[in-house]
Amino acid sequence: MKFLSNHPAEVLLLIFLIVTFIQSGIDKLLDWNGNVSFIKEHFKNSPLKSTVPLLLGIVLIIEIIAGILMSIGVYELYTSESKEIALLGVELSAIALIFLLIGQRLAKDYAGAMSLGVYFIITIGGVFLLNS
Repeated sequence: MKFLSNHPAEVLLLIFLIVTFIQSGIDKLLDWNGNVSFIKEHFKNSPLKSTVPLLLGIVLIIEIIAGILMSIGVYELYTSESKEIALLGVELSAIALIFLLIGQRLAKDYAGAMSLGVYFIITIGGVFLLNS
Protein backbone atom coordinates (compact mmCIF):
# COMPACT_ATOMS: atom_id res chain seq x y z
CA MET A 1 0.00 0.00 0.00
CA LYS A 2 2.70 2.45 -0.97
CA PHE A 3 -0.01 4.76 -2.32
CA LEU A 4 -1.71 5.20 1.04
CA SER A 5 1.59 5.52 2.89
CA ASN A 6 2.77 8.28 0.51
CA HIS A 7 -0.40 10.38 0.79
CA PRO A 8 -2.57 8.98 3.58
CA ALA A 9 -4.18 12.24 4.72
CA GLU A 10 -4.91 13.37 1.17
CA VAL A 11 -6.41 10.03 0.12
CA LEU A 12 -8.55 9.60 3.23
CA LEU A 13 -9.79 13.18 3.05
CA LEU A 14 -10.60 12.82 -0.65
CA ILE A 15 -12.50 9.58 -0.04
CA PHE A 16 -14.50 11.27 2.73
CA LEU A 17 -15.43 14.16 0.44
CA ILE A 18 -16.13 11.88 -2.53
CA VAL A 19 -18.59 9.86 -0.44
CA THR A 20 -20.16 13.05 0.92
CA PHE A 21 -20.68 14.83 -2.39
CA ILE A 22 -21.42 11.86 -4.66
CA GLN A 23 -23.99 10.54 -2.17
CA SER A 24 -25.56 13.99 -1.88
CA GLY A 25 -25.72 14.37 -5.65
CA ILE A 26 -27.18 10.89 -6.16
CA ASP A 27 -29.79 11.56 -3.48
CA LYS A 28 -30.82 14.76 -5.27
CA LEU A 29 -31.04 12.93 -8.61
CA LEU A 30 -33.01 9.94 -7.31
CA ASP A 31 -35.48 12.02 -5.29
CA TRP A 32 -35.52 15.32 -7.15
CA ASN A 33 -39.20 16.09 -6.43
CA GLY A 34 -38.88 15.22 -2.75
CA ASN A 35 -35.79 17.38 -2.40
CA VAL A 36 -37.40 20.31 -4.22
CA SER A 37 -40.51 20.04 -2.02
CA PHE A 38 -38.47 19.86 1.17
CA ILE A 39 -36.23 22.76 0.22
CA LYS A 40 -39.13 24.92 -1.00
CA GLU A 41 -40.72 24.47 2.42
CA HIS A 42 -37.38 25.17 4.10
CA PHE A 43 -36.94 28.40 2.13
CA LYS A 44 -40.58 29.56 2.12
CA ASN A 45 -39.72 32.72 4.08
CA SER A 46 -36.45 33.53 2.31
CA PRO A 47 -35.63 35.51 -0.82
CA LEU A 48 -34.66 32.21 -2.49
CA LYS A 49 -38.13 30.65 -2.39
CA SER A 50 -38.91 31.21 -6.08
CA THR A 51 -35.56 29.92 -7.37
CA VAL A 52 -35.25 26.66 -5.43
CA PRO A 53 -35.22 24.25 -8.43
CA LEU A 54 -32.61 26.32 -10.29
CA LEU A 55 -30.37 26.72 -7.26
CA LEU A 56 -30.73 23.06 -6.29
CA GLY A 57 -29.73 22.12 -9.84
CA ILE A 58 -26.64 24.31 -9.62
CA VAL A 59 -25.61 22.76 -6.31
CA LEU A 60 -26.27 19.28 -7.75
CA ILE A 61 -24.04 19.92 -10.76
CA ILE A 62 -21.24 21.33 -8.60
CA GLU A 63 -21.44 18.37 -6.19
CA ILE A 64 -21.31 15.77 -8.97
CA ILE A 65 -18.47 17.52 -10.81
CA ALA A 66 -16.54 17.92 -7.55
CA GLY A 67 -17.00 14.22 -6.74
CA ILE A 68 -15.88 13.16 -10.20
CA LEU A 69 -12.85 15.44 -10.12
CA MET A 70 -11.85 14.17 -6.68
CA SER A 71 -12.25 10.56 -7.88
CA ILE A 72 -10.02 11.28 -10.86
CA GLY A 73 -7.69 13.07 -8.46
CA VAL A 74 -7.32 9.98 -6.27
CA TYR A 75 -6.40 7.98 -9.37
CA GLU A 76 -3.90 10.62 -10.51
CA LEU A 77 -2.42 10.82 -7.03
CA TYR A 78 -1.89 7.06 -7.23
CA THR A 79 -0.49 6.95 -10.77
CA SER A 80 1.53 10.14 -11.02
CA GLU A 81 1.35 11.80 -7.60
CA SER A 82 -0.34 14.74 -9.33
CA LYS A 83 -2.64 16.75 -7.07
CA GLU A 84 -4.11 19.36 -9.43
CA ILE A 85 -7.37 17.62 -10.36
CA ALA A 86 -8.00 16.56 -6.77
CA LEU A 87 -7.38 20.14 -5.64
CA LEU A 88 -9.87 21.46 -8.19
CA GLY A 89 -12.47 19.00 -6.91
CA VAL A 90 -11.87 20.01 -3.30
CA GLU A 91 -12.11 23.69 -4.23
CA LEU A 92 -15.45 23.04 -5.95
CA SER A 93 -16.56 21.23 -2.80
CA ALA A 94 -15.74 24.34 -0.78
CA ILE A 95 -17.75 26.49 -3.21
CA ALA A 96 -20.73 24.12 -2.91
CA LEU A 97 -20.51 24.35 0.87
CA ILE A 98 -20.41 28.15 0.73
CA PHE A 99 -23.53 28.13 -1.48
CA LEU A 100 -25.25 25.81 1.00
CA LEU A 101 -24.17 28.03 3.88
CA ILE A 102 -25.63 31.10 2.20
CA GLY A 103 -28.90 29.24 1.74
CA GLN A 104 -29.01 28.05 5.34
CA ARG A 105 -28.32 31.54 6.64
CA LEU A 106 -30.98 33.11 4.42
CA ALA A 107 -33.46 30.47 5.62
CA LYS A 108 -32.43 31.36 9.17
CA ASP A 109 -31.48 27.72 9.80
CA TYR A 110 -28.53 28.57 11.99
CA ALA A 111 -28.10 25.02 13.32
CA GLY A 112 -27.94 23.71 9.75
CA ALA A 113 -25.47 26.43 8.82
CA MET A 114 -23.34 25.57 11.83
CA SER A 115 -23.22 21.88 10.87
CA LEU A 116 -21.78 22.85 7.47
CA GLY A 117 -18.79 24.32 9.32
CA VAL A 118 -17.45 20.84 10.08
CA TYR A 119 -17.50 19.90 6.39
CA PHE A 120 -15.95 23.22 5.47
CA ILE A 121 -13.07 22.77 7.92
CA ILE A 122 -12.37 19.32 6.47
CA THR A 123 -12.53 20.74 2.95
CA ILE A 124 -10.15 23.59 3.75
CA GLY A 125 -7.82 20.98 5.23
CA GLY A 126 -7.93 19.28 1.86
CA VAL A 127 -7.12 22.51 0.06
CA PHE A 128 -4.18 22.99 2.38
CA LEU A 129 -2.86 19.43 1.94
CA LEU A 130 -3.30 19.36 -1.82
CA ASN A 131 -1.89 22.84 -2.37
CA SER A 132 1.49 22.02 -0.80
